[in-house]
Amino acid sequence: MSIFVLEAIRIPRGKGNAKGALHHVKPVDLLKNLFDEMRNRTAIDPSRVDEVILGCVGQLNDQGGNIAHTAALYSDWQTRGSGTTLTSYCTSGITACSMAAAKLLSGQGELYVVGGVESMSRVPILSDNGPLFTDPDVSSKVPFVPNGVIADFIAARQGYSREDLDAYASASHNKAALATENGYFKRSLVPVRDARGEILLSDDELIRPGSSIQSMAKLSPSFENIGAEGFDDMLCKQFPEVSHIPHHHHAGNSPGMVDGASLALLATREMASNLGIPARAEIIGFSTKRAAAIEGLTGGYAAAEDVLKRTGLNGTDIDLWEFNEGFAATAMNFAQQLHVPPDRYNVNGSGIAMGHAMGATGVNILSMMIDELERRKMRTGLIAISGAAGAGAAMIVRIY
Repeated sequence: MSIFVLEAIRIPRGKGNAKGALHHVKPVDLLKNLFDEMRNRTAIDPSRVDEVILGCVGQLNDQGGNIAHTAALYSDWQTRGSGTTLTSYCTSGITACSMAAAKLLSGQGELYVVGGVESMSRVPILSDNGPLFTDPDVSSKVPFVPNGVIADFIAARQGYSREDLDAYASASHNKAALATENGYFKRSLVPVRDARGEILLSDDELIRPGSSIQSMAKLSPSFENIGAEGFDDMLCKQFPEVSHIPHHHHAGNSPGMVDGASLALLATREMASNLGIPARAEIIGFSTKRAAAIEGLTGGYAAAEDVLKRTGLNGTDIDLWEFNEGFAATAMNFAQQLHVPPDRYNVNGSGIAMGHAMGATGVNILSMMIDELERRKMRTGLIAISGAAGAGAAMIVRIY
């Protein structure tokens, strides 16, 4: 059985603070923009949808109460089944896709809506005060190391300098700026409108055109004090080949916190045929394999290797690669470990330039991948994300 992506759309990402363009927009309204657009584009009857599965990491306040189910009903999508909201940290969006694909493959329905939402200006990161982050008994047992410290550790272990990291981050911003200028994102980008229909945001707000190593050099490291709380010592003890961890990551070469949402429509071959909607891509394989918790942001590498193995593909079979830029070092290390050609990797920028709306990121990069494969007339793409405590997810899609 084949599983097809019939449509994949996203809103532009807004700065995740009180001055951001989307701060005053409720998360359910971010999603409603997309539910409305999905209905306009596909003309589907929502009663044919078996389930809505959305990723959302901060499930409280504006994002609490099963926002997947709530947003669907609020958008007047009277689906056949209920809505499900899940979190697997930063990998939540790909996990939502994988869960829906697995259900479709096992015969549990024919049509699913997947995606995610994260309004980080309204529900800031770590607002849920989960025990992994706030309970020393739990975090030391796992063990958990904050992501920024892990990124600095990876840079130290791989020998990446501050200049290396800043050069990578600058390139991400400039690639994203060029892609925006050239309209590469327009196919799947849905402007956010207010109740009167006025556009609030039409392009990703975080991108900084003209970024350079020189402009990045003015920014101070962000994670030195956190590392000094014992996390640096923990990592150096566990990995004696690293005797010291210089702290090089800062606001410019780390992922921006943003407000974002994304949706995709997945269907079986028979349902796609019945609906008369041309498939944009086929899901070839997926994985949620993880890495060791103490290594934090390396799960995406493990998942990518696993999905390649599961599908019988090699790295040379992949035309384009998209790995969410959790931090410059993790993105550089992903490419190094999997021998990804630079001209096929994050070709239009990623999380450093456009931000990381955690629950929404998986389908954000899915839509970007399908757009770019279509634009370049290429066929096969791999997307992957690393999350906290070793979480990982990856998926391979093929233009149909």
